[in-house]
Amino acid sequence: MKLKKSFELALNILVHSKLRSWLTIIGIIIGIGAVVAIISISNGAQKQLEDRLNSLGADVLTITKGASHAMNLRFGGGQVMEQMSEGSLFSKSSSSTSAKNLTEKDIIVLKSINNVKYVMGSISGTADMSFSGQTISNNRVSGVDPSVWKDITTEKLSSGRFLITGDSYSIVVGQRFATNTFDKQITLNTKILINGKSFNVVGILEEGSSIYMPISIARSTLDNVGLDNFDSISVKIENVSLSNETVNEITNKLMMARGILNQNKIDFSVSNPASMQQTMEQTISTMALFLGSIAAISLIVGGIGIANSMFTSVLEKTKDIGIMKAIGAKNRYILSIFLLNSALIGLVGGIGGVILGFFASTTISNLSGLSSSSVMPGRGAVGNFLASTYVSWDLVIGALLFSVIIGIVAGLIPAYRASKLNPVDALRSE
Repeated sequence: MKLKKSFELALNILVHSKLRSWLTIIGIIIGIGAVVAIISISNGAQKQLEDRLNSLGADVLTITKGASHAMNLRFGGGQVMEQMSEGSLFSKSSSSTSAKNLTEKDIIVLKSINNVKYVMGSISGTADMSFSGQTISNNRVSGVDPSVWKDITTEKLSSGRFLITGDSYSIVVGQRFATNTFDKQITLNTKILINGKSFNVVGILEEGSSIYMPISIARSTLDNVGLDNFDSISVKIENVSLSNETVNEITNKLMMARGILNQNKIDFSVSNPASMQQTMEQTISTMALFLGSIAAISLIVGGIGIANSMFTSVLEKTKDIGIMKAIGAKNRYILSIFLLNSALIGLVGGIGGVILGFFASTTISNLSGLSSSSVMPGRGAVGNFLASTYVSWDLVIGALLFSVIIGIVAGLIPAYRASKLNPVDALRSE
């Protein structure tokens, strides 16, 4: 009963100190809102990163020609791993001008490496396509090895099947290509002309606008793809935990096979999604910690505001405290009233901060999504990076507990001083 009465008196103090209390609460709302917004955007970015990398397959390494000096992370699109979907995450930013082509010899070397399960070379080129009286120019087409493509790719079928050994003039297309490229939707067993040759659609993927055909047919159909070279080689490994060791072994064996003795003269690059995921997660976490620390400054200011409000409340209620002590109220009863009052200020500020943070992060995500959709392909990295948010229950509960703790800590000294007031001195106060 005493706790209930203490809560009622604490709530009464909060309600009857409207302006001062709400100015204090606004400080807490801003601080908690900023922290929630930053953490939720950071969580959304991490979740998006994980989804993208999982869609690529952490167990798939990709070798491309040219020594890559930097890797751009994109959340919008691009196609470096041509056997993957249009939404590939990695793109090579710079490469050696004297890079040697990837050949069948490289594939033989890769197949001899421990922890390597499947190896597939792929090529990519552009072609003119005609369907239902329409012709679309410069569509990107990938040539893959039908015997292993289905075992390496992370694409999922919406209908039909993957390419198989024995397929010749067959193709598999992405859902977006099938739906949006021509006025008439492409369905299974549809005939499409690619550079004047007729191809049958045997499979439609769940998403993307990629087009895949057997690599042997691609070499005779696409322009400027070469007779025995590959644009990239995909390697599926058995044990993802050994990916870094496998990358090192791939690098060493390819260097030997290509006669490269100096690391600075490497003319190929190996991408490791698992390693890049760890690096990006660390970067995102560090960024969120830095921004969160800045936002926490407003929480400190809010805590000082609570302490100031509580000191004022004690001064205003000094005579009331004296009366309660005179009729037998104990120190711990007075202490609980003012601690509950400060905790209520923190709780109300926390609730408002969570709501503000949710709407702020959602607004930033929506604005980032709109801005990234209007930039040139491959340049929407930052916009797409911010175009996601994830507010978890752990974040909500943690924010509320944190705000209540701030309120209690800030109100501890004023509440203690109130509980130690001498009833005679308190009754004499005006």
